[in-house]
Amino acid sequence: MAMVSSLRYLLACILLSMTVPAFGQAAMQPAMMRLHDASDAAAIGTAKMVGAILEYAHWPIARPHLQLCIAGTAQHAERLTDIQLSNGATLAISPAGEQKSLPLVKCDALYIGRVDEAAMRQLIAGVRGKPVLTIAEDDPECRSGSMFCLIFTPRTISFQLSVDAVSRSAVRVDPRVLRLSQGAY
Repeated sequence: MAMVSSLRYLLACILLSMTVPAFGQAAMQPAMMRLHDASDAAAIGTAKMVGAILEYAHWPIARPHLQLCIAGTAQHAERLTDIQLSNGATLAISPAGEQKSLPLVKCDALYIGRVDEAAMRQLIAGVRGKPVLTIAEDDPECRSGSMFCLIFTPRTISFQLSVDAVSRSAVRVDPRVLRLSQGAY
């Protein structure tokens, strides 16, 4: 129960402190979450951030079990197994394997680590319009078409939200996240 409260508190802090970017940008960037000094601080922060994102996503059909697929070489994904969702849904994590054999249909969320630009675009195109939430670990400019793009600095983690990618997905992100990302407090 304490973990659930911590995740909700974390997301509330992130959402309430979001900044408004310049007009015309497709991606919006909220305030940053500070990382602790632990050796795996980026992985812990990534797990908290991904967990919070999953908490505010809604699939067309309620999912008692979410499948998080990891594609590419993920540098900060080793603690994703720590995520516990407050709605009681279980989270299973699996490697996505090669893009050509990727069973994207079985993924509820796709965490994309380091892959070349063409492969990333292929992965994103493969789930466009389907109920798959996409999170890119290595796309700080958020140009791949992923719904969420994580941004790492030595002491912080933040994310950008691509409103365009969210609007094309069958997964709905809580409207409070969308309004806050656009500066509508």
